[in-house]
Amino acid sequence: MTNDEKMTKPEAGMNTDPSSERPVIGFRASLVIRHSSFVIFFYALDQITKWLVVENIELGSSHPVIPDFFELVYLTNTGAAFSAFSNSNTFFTVLSAIALVVLTVFYVRGDFHGALPGTASSLLAAGILGNLTDRLIHGHVIDFLLFDLHVKFANPWPAFNVADSCICVAAALFIWSSFHEEKCARRS
Repeated sequence: MTNDEKMTKPEAGMNTDPSSERPVIGFRASLVIRHSSFVIFFYALDQITKWLVVENIELGSSHPVIPDFFELVYLTNTGAAFSAFSNSNTFFTVLSAIALVVLTVFYVRGDFHGALPGTASSLLAAGILGNLTDRLIHGHVIDFLLFDLHVKFANPWPAFNVADSCICVAAALFIWSSFHEEKCARRS
């Protein structure tokens, strides 16, 4: 076998479709790397911002950034989003760990097809991991972003953090993705 023949012969695990330029395994690996990088970036952003808050803002205090609209605060939360179910840190620690394992299993099985579900799963993992880290290290989640939207029931909006934002954006992307898939299925 000549060197040219060796180069054109497909190797095990490679896509043999002539219209495809990259091996299937290589494409899958690049997605894993991209999504892992996304998780690491947003997890690090969450933890760094929380560390900065703990080091520079006194617990319970607030610092206006945009008067009457946005403040940096240092608050703790032992419950769920918007401080619902306070004093349930152990329950939410276990729930977060289970959710992270389930999300990982779905990801490894390849259940998140397309850019939107892949991005959403990465953001969700980063958010869960960020708040889980807080619960394990501090015994509560650190919230520091406080907006006053000047509308009923959002005056002010409950304090949140980068991890909470990742989880909310992930949920929105999953919903948007499901409508997009449904729309494409109807066209077929």
